[in-house]
Formats: sequence, structure tokens, C-alpha cells
Amino acid sequence: MRGSMRVAPHGGLASARTLPTFPRMPKPHEIFALMPAETATKLFHFLTETEKPLYKATIDTLAKQRKLRPVFVERKPRTERNTWLKDTLSRKQSEAVAAHLLQIWLVGEHKQLLCDFLDALNITHDADGTIEALPPCPPKEDLVRAIDTVLTKHDPAIVSVYLQAFQATNDDGWTALTEILATDERLRFGTPTRAAA
Repeated sequence: MRGSMRVAPHGGLASARTLPTFPRMPKPHEIFALMPAETATKLFHFLTETEKPLYKATIDTLAKQRKLRPVFVERKPRTERNTWLKDTLSRKQSEAVAAHLLQIWLVGEHKQLLCDFLDALNITHDADGTIEALPPCPPKEDLVRAIDTVLTKHDPAIVSVYLQAFQATNDDGWTALTEILATDERLRFGTPTRAAA
């Protein structure tokens, strides 16, 4: 193909035009590390109010990982306990727990966000906003429109957590969504929503 490839200095082939690369999507434990403290607090509040057995089991599991007695964590003042939980869930060894908590919180507390996003993409889903199998990546312009729609209705930090978790829990994910998450300032954690240019 004329002009499409060139020999790289080290002898391999390289594209004549360098395509932009985007950082990989964070894993669930990294989402906890990146999310604002106030968003994590909302998640922990949801667990204490509606998923008490899961909240207690989470503390038990995480305390044992850190070689602590669960009562040591349970007796911390709430603000300090939330900080400890967020920090511990941000560790690689907490990956499975972090993924589970994100799923429970998003489906249990923010299913309308999930439904709104999938509806905007005309993707069939159940009443909780979950799907059986990930369909092929929609066109980038359709994803941008869907994200615009949910940002007008939902907290941008929670939209960002959902979209990051959506990518993290699907083996392949959507390349176009990775690009949008890496470049759309509205989806940076803690950035207020503003009208799209």
C-alpha cells in the first residue's frame, strides 16, 4: 500500500501517520482510588442503609486483608472509617471486592442512570439497566450523544464512575468509549458538568 507504511529506525514497521493512543481504563480498585471522597461516601452510605450484611462482610474481608480485627475498623468514627474503606478498596488485592461493590451500588442506587445510557444507545436491557452480553461498539457520535443525555440528568462524578466501571467489567470494552473517557473534560472526576461545545 503506497505511502501507508514506513520502516521504523529499529527495523520494524511503523505507520506513516502516528495514531493517538489512549490510556487503559482503570480497574475497579483504581476507580476507588480516583473517585472523589464524596462519591465514595455516597456509596458507603448506600451500603449502610440498604446492604448492611454486605457492608459488614466487606469490613470483615478488608480488615483481614490488612491483618486487622474487624472491630478495629467498625469502631472508627464514620468519616475516618469511610477514608479507611476507600483507601483499602484502592489496593490491588481488593480488586474483586471493589468490582462487586461498584456493581451493587450502581445497579441498586443508580439503575436509572444505567437505563438512560442504554436507552440513549437503543440497547435492550433489563429493568435494572443490565445487559446479557456486550454488543459491538456503537459509533463514537452515538456514544457522545448518549453521554450528553445522561450528563443532563445525573451527577457527573457518578456518570464517570459508571462509564469507567462499564469498561472495567467488560473484557473487551468499547474503544470509542475509552477515547471519550480519556478526552472529555466533563467526565473527569470532580469536574462540574458544562454544556458541550
